[in-house]
Amino acid sequence: MMKKLNEAVWVAVMLLATPCAYAQQTLDLNECRRLAVESNNQLKIAQENVEETKDLKGAAIAQFFPKISANGTYNWNQKSIALLSDGQQQSVNTIGTTLMQPYNAAAQDALQQLAQLNPELAASLQETLHSWSPEDALNAMGQQVTDAFNVDMTHVFAGTVSVSEPVYMGGRIRALYKLSKLTNDAANLQVDRKKEDLIIRVDEAYWRVISLQHKQELALKYCALLDTLSHNVDIMLEEGVATPSDVTKVRVKLNEAQMSLTKAENGLALSRMALYQLCGLDLGGDYRIVEDNTMRACLPEDTLNMQQIWNNRTEIKLLELGEQLARTNVKVATAGLLPNVAVSGSYMVSNPSLFNGFQNKFGGMFTAGVVVNIPICHVDDIYTVKAAKHRQNQVRYELEEARSMVELQVNKLNYELDVANKKLVQAQSNLNNAEENLRLANESFEAGVISSSDLMAAQTAWLSAKSEVVDAEIEIRMDYLYLQQALGN
Repeated sequence: MMKKLNEAVWVAVMLLATPCAYAQQTLDLNECRRLAVESNNQLKIAQENVEETKDLKGAAIAQFFPKISANGTYNWNQKSIALLSDGQQQSVNTIGTTLMQPYNAAAQDALQQLAQLNPELAASLQETLHSWSPEDALNAMGQQVTDAFNVDMTHVFAGTVSVSEPVYMGGRIRALYKLSKLTNDAANLQVDRKKEDLIIRVDEAYWRVISLQHKQELALKYCALLDTLSHNVDIMLEEGVATPSDVTKVRVKLNEAQMSLTKAENGLALSRMALYQLCGLDLGGDYRIVEDNTMRACLPEDTLNMQQIWNNRTEIKLLELGEQLARTNVKVATAGLLPNVAVSGSYMVSNPSLFNGFQNKFGGMFTAGVVVNIPICHVDDIYTVKAAKHRQNQVRYELEEARSMVELQVNKLNYELDVANKKLVQAQSNLNNAEENLRLANESFEAGVISSSDLMAAQTAWLSAKSEVVDAEIEIRMDYLYLQQALGN
């Protein structure tokens, strides 16, 4: 009754634990790649660089269009401008008095003489001269002149709206636009290159985990074999068929296998953490990593089209863009030796204004002009052009060398993949022989024909052959991956 109760409790516990098992996230190769691409900060930085170069490209396009700007200013001045000194102003203000003084004296003498002859006529002239005096009119005109020369600069306003348009800058603007476009293309290629490198690192970490999972399974099977053998040898010792030395040998071998299992488990844990870090996952998370079986035929290439491979390789594309950048830099440097032409127009307004004398009101005018700059002796620009041409030659030589290195790399990886496939065939053949040898050794040990040492030797040979098959399969996967990367696929 108690046994059935324990079984019921155990079944209930298993049913409660089942949802947790289903909640465990499964990771295959494609999922690891996707998570890594989404979470990698270096890729995000490269993408931001793409957006930056895109905006710089837009800024280069804007250089083709006119630039419009407006400026305004206001100044308060403590003092105004006086073009005449105080003495000069006094002289101008009394110019009527100064001019009419001699005539007034002569007129008074004449009136006195006329009064002796004709008093009535003299009185009438005296009244007429008093009612109309040119002295006051001249003094008033002098006051107007001095007021006109006193410039009121207490509040000064000024503003301008200008438009400028480059007509010909020696090809510099067009070259700068091409540079920005090439830089944007290079930034996109850098994103692709970083993504390729990331996928390679993820695949390496993934297959390392798969390999260690197989090694762990092998270690568990090997420990199980040795544990069974140890139990059988203990029984044989009790029956007097085996010796204590046989028991000791088996136990030592079992301890070694358990140590190997511990090392495999530790290595697997560390490899899992490395893979989780690349995928942006929690390092302490519990994920089930399953083996990807979609790429079975990992065979070398029969023919290699190097021109197509060069066209596919990101490194070659970057160097080709670098050559175009160097060629464009030569044009930018050459623009310093060519004439520059630009047109401009503006409207200016100010208060006070001087367009109709000095007036404390707003007045403005339009202006238009053409600017032409012709370099005559710019030695520094000549050397800059020469240096840019030398840089162009350097990039061209680097491109030629890179193409030859890519050709060598592709042929080398293709050969290594062919060798890895041959190694797998040999390893599988050795495993078949080792499994048959282990089967015969088990039968012989059960029949008492061979000793436990011979059986352990057969088990060790099987473990080594099985491990070689796992290593060969992983090696083929990685060699095929490296070859595809070298082919630009």
